[in-house]
Amino acid sequence: MKNKVYASFDEAVADVPDGATFMSGGFAGIGVPRNLLMALVRQGAKDLTGISNNTGGQGEVVDVGKLVENGQIRKMVCAFSAAPHPSRANLFEKLNEQGQVEAELVPQGTLAERMRAAGAGVGAFYTPTGVGTETAEGKEHRVFNGRTYVLEYPLHADYAFVRAYRADTFGNLQFRRSQRNFNPVMAMAARITIAEVEEDIVELGELDPDSIHTPGIVVDRVVKIPPPPEGIWDTPNRRA
Repeated sequence: MKNKVYASFDEAVADVPDGATFMSGGFAGIGVPRNLLMALVRQGAKDLTGISNNTGGQGEVVDVGKLVENGQIRKMVCAFSAAPHPSRANLFEKLNEQGQVEAELVPQGTLAERMRAAGAGVGAFYTPTGVGTETAEGKEHRVFNGRTYVLEYPLHADYAFVRAYRADTFGNLQFRRSQRNFNPVMAMAARITIAEVEEDIVELGELDPDSIHTPGIVVDRVVKIPPPPEGIWDTPNRRA
C-alpha cells in the first residue's frame, strides 16, 4: 500500500505550476491549510486561480491573502470577495477594483455544491440560489414546479490544500469540528489533494473506519504539522 507521507510542505507543493487552479479549505479562520499556503508562497507559482470561501486577510493573517500579497493570484472564485465594511477593505478588494485580479462571486451554498458535484461526477445541477441577481446573469434558467432555477456546473481544481485533524499513511483523513465545512468536498474535487495534519499520522488500519471522513483514495499527499515556530498552528481557543 502506497505511503503518502511527505517530509515537508515545500516538497509537497514543489510541482504546482504557474497557471494552476487550487482549492484552499477553511471556514471563519478555522481549518485553513496555513502551512501549505505558506509553502506555495515560498515556491512562487504565478497566475494562480484560487477557490476558497473568501479572498483572505492581510498583515499577520496566514491564509490565501498571503498569495495575494505576493502577487501570485490571478483570480479568486469565492463566496466573499470583499470585506463586510469599506473601512476593512483588504488588498484583494483593492486590486480587483483596479482590474489587476479577477473575482468570481459564488453564493456560499452553491460554491460548496459545485465542488461536491465535481467530486461526485455530477455534470451540472439546478439551484434556485442566485436567481434574479448578478450571479445568475448569462446562465441557463428553467422552471420546475413553478419555481425558477439556474444551471450551475461542477468546480474542479488541479490541487486541493486541506487541513485535517488526524490521518494515516494512506491518506485517510479525520476532520475536527468546522474543519468539515469545506475541506472534505475540496478533497474530492481536485486532481491532487494535499493534507496538512495536526495530530500524528498513524499507520494504515489504526484509524477507526467509522471515524474516517475522507477516504485516502482521493488524498495524494499528507504532511505532519511540526511544532511552532516551524509549523503554523491556530490559536488554542480557535483550533478546529
